[in-house]
Amino acid sequence: MNKTGCAVIGYGGMGGWHTRNLLASDVCELRGIYDIDPAKAELAERNGIRAYGSREELLADRSVELVTIVTPNDSHEEIAVAALGAGKNVICEKPVTLSSESLDRMTAAAEKAGRLFTVHQNRRWDCDYLMMKEAYRSGRFGTVFQIESRIQGSRGVPGDWRSRAANGGGMIFDWGVHLIDQMLGIVPDRKIVSVFCRCEHVTCAEVDDGFRLDIGFEGGLVGHIEVGTHNFYALPRFYLTGTAGSAVINDWRDRCQCTILRKAEGGDARPVITAAGMTKTMAPRDLSTLETYYIERPDPDVHDFYRNFTAAMRGKAVQYVTHPQMRRVMALMEAAFRSDRLSRTLRFDDVHYTPDR
Repeated sequence: MNKTGCAVIGYGGMGGWHTRNLLASDVCELRGIYDIDPAKAELAERNGIRAYGSREELLADRSVELVTIVTPNDSHEEIAVAALGAGKNVICEKPVTLSSESLDRMTAAAEKAGRLFTVHQNRRWDCDYLMMKEAYRSGRFGTVFQIESRIQGSRGVPGDWRSRAANGGGMIFDWGVHLIDQMLGIVPDRKIVSVFCRCEHVTCAEVDDGFRLDIGFEGGLVGHIEVGTHNFYALPRFYLTGTAGSAVINDWRDRCQCTILRKAEGGDARPVITAAGMTKTMAPRDLSTLETYYIERPDPDVHDFYRNFTAAMRGKAVQYVTHPQMRRVMALMEAAFRSDRLSRTLRFDDVHYTPDR
């Protein structure tokens, strides 16, 4: 099978991640990288990877059909439009860009060039996400009324360009874009009706170093997304609850497990006596009143992202991350920023909503 010639623009942390995956790919062949930093170009050469002398040289290489852009967020549009104009198909690291208007210009450039364009949403292959997606679809919870998704660390915002507003730094653009995309993948069957967000600035005044976002879906379901960078004890990665049961994923690393607890027939919580009195309302359940299930751990392969995109380039598949999906995530991030500025809940006109079929 002929492999697709690929090049990476930007050889930082995620640029290195992409090059390693491309070198191991069964559908792509890495032709080289370009970085404006000579030290990173030298590093690539030491690692046995060709470093183009200029972006123009890379884009003029006819053996390169696909360009992956891994640069600071504010530069994505200009580089993508140039690459598309040179006849390349383009993958942009997340966030695809910083505004809906910018995204529209990028998609227009792709349509004009007749090339494919998408964003790298690799977190669609996370086990924790895939298990929670399956839990929601299982129908075991009665009426689901809340899904919580959170990532919490304790190292603060990185001190590079990610801490600068001009470069598109902050946690909404960093991790929020992943968690929003995942929430919409878990709940693909409901229109969004409202958005409320509160950004945190614990040690970083210029960009958000954490946030709490509530997405109101029609039917009363709330998707709660939380990112924190000053949490020394992390809360559960996912928590879903409904009228008949709950599901929890405590961790997001390789050994994570999705546990489902449902109310057993005829069982109910018994009142308990605490130091300060009796409670029936908040009495914990005895295990005899519950049914316990586990979602089988999937075995995802992140290489499927490039497999799908290169197949779509040949007209043999539909790209996983579509333009309407990119626009929907971007619109939600913009609404989150606006809600925080106005300190109120916003109505959301979900123009990109498509029912799950």
